[in-house]
Order: sequence, then structure tokens, then C-alpha cells
Amino acid sequence: MSLRQFEYALAVAEDGSVTAAAERLHVAQPSMSQQIRSLERELGVKLFARTPTGLVPTVAGRAFLREAEVAVRASRRAKAAARAHAHDLVGELVVAVQMGFGTRQLPGALGALRRRFPRLEVTVFEEPSSAELERLGRRGVLDLALMAACEQSPDDAHHLGDEEFVVVLDAGHRQLAADRVELRELEGEPWVRFDRDSALDGVLMNVLRDNELTPTTVARVSQTATAVRWAAHGLGVTLVPASAVPHGYEHLVRPVFPVVSQPVIAVVRPGPGPAETALLELLRQETWHDSACFSPVS
Repeated sequence: MSLRQFEYALAVAEDGSVTAAAERLHVAQPSMSQQIRSLERELGVKLFARTPTGLVPTVAGRAFLREAEVAVRASRRAKAAARAHAHDLVGELVVAVQMGFGTRQLPGALGALRRRFPRLEVTVFEEPSSAELERLGRRGVLDLALMAACEQSPDDAHHLGDEEFVVVLDAGHRQLAADRVELRELEGEPWVRFDRDSALDGVLMNVLRDNELTPTTVARVSQTATAVRWAAHGLGVTLVPASAVPHGYEHLVRPVFPVVSQPVIAVVRPGPGPAETALLELLRQETWHDSACFSPVS
């Protein structure tokens, strides 16, 4: 078996077709078909089944592809690490971010990383669920995960700082006159909440419980920007990390009392390379706790 065969199998699984995969990888279709057949003979199993919509992995194929993905990513990281010593870091860095956290900090850090390693390709995706981020980390898919700390956080996680949460109100809300909004003053308010399995909704529910508030849910959303906009239009109030407030809505945001904050951590894959190490250091340099810009207009 070879890494090339692994890459071919992963491409066929992604495209659902040997022809499409061969075209994308600039490989002759008969050559790719031969490599897939050779791989199946060596493994002693069928990796793909033909369906009306294309080729799909079999049960054995799915198990194989999970490990193949880990192997291919490890190979790419090894090549990137070797090239880094020649000051020519190339390859892919895969970063996952928990929805709502690091919204302001991550772009600045990635911009600095890009200037340091201009040939490095960075893939970033957002995921609301802590459990899913941890699962992806265990599979070896991620190079770095940026997330809220939780009970299941690994012992070797890197604490970056704390995200302070703020409440978003509509333009006519009486609490906009306050420097900080007392949470118990929000009794009876309707709430714009987040997906049930998200860290953001977990923070909100803990805050409401600790302050003996009974939530009336008017909507659930996936994106923090959507929650802010809906709250600004009077649908209900919402609670989001200060860094997640979109530009133009700062005047509708207030810190809360008691202060609500959430530790933010970075989880880096074992044996990090120069790209992961550099990004971690750049994230440490960002400002993580700042709600001073949200105050009443004088």
C-alpha cells in the first residue's frame, strides 16, 4: 500500500466517481481505477459500492478511509515540517473554531501567520459542539482547535484568555442607560438562543440558572451574528462573547453583572510542527478580555 493509493481512495470517496477524482488530481482515469483495484486486492475487501448516485464507501471502506485520512495528513505535515527548516513552509494547516469564540482574535493571528509563511494554506471551519471538536481531534483531523474550556478539556490544552460575554438589546431598551446590566433585571425578557448542543447555549443556560432566571425562548440560531441582529431588531435579548459582536452594533451592547466570562483554550495536535507552534504563540498575543468599548452613549 502507498500514500498515493490512500489519496486516490479519499478523492474517489469525496467525488463519488473515479472519473471526477482522476480529473481533479490530474491523473489518467484507467491508472486510478487500477490503483483502487490493487488496493482492494491487497486489503481483501471492497472499498466502494456502486449506487445510482455514484460510488459510496462500504462499511469496510469507511473504516479504512478514516485511517487513510489520518495517514495522508500526517505525511503532509511531515513534509511541511521538513521544508520549514529550509524557510519554505508549505502545506495545509487545519484549524477548527468553536462557534462564537475568537471571532476577532483569530483573523489577526492568521494574518500574521500568513505574512510569516506566505505559501502555507490554512483551512478554517466552525463547529458549535465541544463533543464534535474533541472527536475530530481524536481522529487526528485537526492541527489546532480553538474552543471554550469544558470539563472534558485535555490536560495539555493551552489557556489563551477569557472571553467576556455581553448582552445585546434593541435600540429602545431601558437597560441601555446602564453601564452594566444586572442580569436579574432581565427577568421576563424573551431570549434569542443557540443550537441545543452548542457551547454558547450551554453558557447561557448556566447563567440563567445561576441568576434564577426562567428563559422564554423566542428563537434558536446557529450564528452569533444572527443572534445579535435579531436582538437588535427587538426579537429578544441575547448573550454573546464580546469579540463576536459585529461592527455597527456596539452601541446596543452592554457588559453584565455579575460578570460572565468563559476560558478559551487552544488544543494542538501531538508533535506540533512550526505552523501550529507559530499560530499558538500569535493567539497568545491577542487581546482576549475587553468589554470596555461597550458603554452608554453620552
